[in-house]
Amino acid sequence: MVLLHVLFEHAVGYALLALKEVEEISLLLPQVEECVLSLGKFHNIVRLVAFNPFSSSQVALENANAVSEGIVHEDLRLLLETHLPSKKKKVLLGVGDPKIGAAIQEELGYNCQTGGVVAEILRGVRLHFHNLVKGLTDLSACKAQLGLGHSYSRAKVKFNVNRVDNMIIQSISLLDQLDKDINTFSMRVREWYGYHFPELVKIINDNATYCRLAQFIGNRKELSEEKLEKLEELTMDGAKAKAILDASRSSMGMDISAIDLINIESFSSRVVSLSEYRQSLHTYLRSKMSQVAPSLSALIGEAVGARLIAHAGSLTNLAKYPASTVQILGAEKALFRALKTRGNTPKYGLIFHSTFIGRAAAKNKGRISRYLANKCSIASRIDCFSGMEVPTSVFGEKLREQVEERLSFYETGEIPRKNLDVMKEAMVQAEEAAAEIARKLEKQEKKRLKKEKKRLAALALASSGNSSSTPEECEEMNEKPKKKKKQKPQEVPQENGMEEPSVSYTKPKKKRSFSKEELVSSDLEETAGGSTSLPKRKKSSPKEETASEPEEVSRSVSKKKRRFFSKEEPVSSGPEEAASSKTSTKKKKKLHKASQD
Repeated sequence: MVLLHVLFEHAVGYALLALKEVEEISLLLPQVEECVLSLGKFHNIVRLVAFNPFSSSQVALENANAVSEGIVHEDLRLLLETHLPSKKKKVLLGVGDPKIGAAIQEELGYNCQTGGVVAEILRGVRLHFHNLVKGLTDLSACKAQLGLGHSYSRAKVKFNVNRVDNMIIQSISLLDQLDKDINTFSMRVREWYGYHFPELVKIINDNATYCRLAQFIGNRKELSEEKLEKLEELTMDGAKAKAILDASRSSMGMDISAIDLINIESFSSRVVSLSEYRQSLHTYLRSKMSQVAPSLSALIGEAVGARLIAHAGSLTNLAKYPASTVQILGAEKALFRALKTRGNTPKYGLIFHSTFIGRAAAKNKGRISRYLANKCSIASRIDCFSGMEVPTSVFGEKLREQVEERLSFYETGEIPRKNLDVMKEAMVQAEEAAAEIARKLEKQEKKRLKKEKKRLAALALASSGNSSSTPEECEEMNEKPKKKKKQKPQEVPQENGMEEPSVSYTKPKKKRSFSKEELVSSDLEETAGGSTSLPKRKKSSPKEETASEPEEVSRSVSKKKRRFFSKEEPVSSGPEEAASSKTSTKKKKKLHKASQD
């Protein structure tokens, strides 16, 4: 007898249930439907064999994604291999989803069944599941279902932010609306300012340029030769600027008050700002199309491609349309009118705005529109379903070349290349382009990491410099650059902290008040002792080499030197000054005797 087991997937885990008296149940299907609602009767039919709870919400999400995609997860495989009988031929497994049933049958070898009795049993299990599993309450099961539902929906909705077609739909709709509004407002400015300067309408045809000129000129009587250069900048034509200046001098328009002129200028400035915003929106649309649908935009242009996406509702919907639908997309009214009146159906819809149909002859317009719709359908599918991480327009350029070849075939009869050969070339070029872009991105990332490391190192040095408060740390910081300064003997004045006290303590001696004779003698001493002081400082370099000794010795030496300097502050800093003081006293006596004589 075949044993029927049922697999039930819940938010808290997998459950494997066995059915009693399977042959009788299969014959009495209406009775099963009645037993599902009663818990007591349902317990007589179904028995829980095994329950495998999920360890975390992340594991539950992984299993839910695997079941929806028809993949046998390791948790499910372990449950089935452990608790199902080893004789696979005598086991029949009931599952709710045919895809997961096919995967189980292919990978594990168990016969799977869906629908019929299995669907009714699963309905009863879903209703009484919290009673079948010990320790599971209805509230906790509902919470688990709600949490898994949120995370599963979020994972399904998750998409690449840079490839959002909704932004293209909104921007192309806004662009069309702006074109209408700018046209309407410009006509209002023309009529309003035309009462004052009617000749300007005949000279300038462009709406945005007319509004800029109306804002700049204002009162036509104030227009002079000085403003001719600015007029040339606005019109981009010297002849038109000269014609505007001549027309302003002999204009037939009526005079205008200052308040009316202010209103016209403010409204024309609004129209100018709208036209500038329209230009920036167009650039934005081009950048988004190059990211979202590079092949479609390379084939048919950004504006027409964006209109096709907007009319279809999304890039995915456009990719699902057949080429015949893409061909007449946007001409639905004409199509239904032709079907109603049994007339000729339209040959093209939105793709009429592409340059290919305009360049074709009248007899070939229908043929080239059909061919172009076919290539648009291929390009939209490549953009939507290719799954390339780096968007590339190679396929769109190759498809565009094919349309060009088909146009020349209609005119000259030259046979175009086969689609297979073109697509092989496109595949090779697309791989090369993707590798090149990936290389560039790697270089940019390396440069960014280097800059970040340098910045962090600079911050660490700055923080360590601020935190060194103790004198021992200061001396250690000062002793580090000694080795560098030994390599450059010309930088003698910039000595380290070992000789800094001698310099700092000799400075106050210059501030003493001396007599004129003492000043003269001190000048002589400085000139005489200046040449001998430098080599004596060089002799002190062996003392500086003590910085390479251990830290304790260097700290004890530095403390002794500090005591020495603190005691001998008012006296002198070395044997040099003692010798110079003896010579100075002798010279003072001689000068004193000479002054008395």
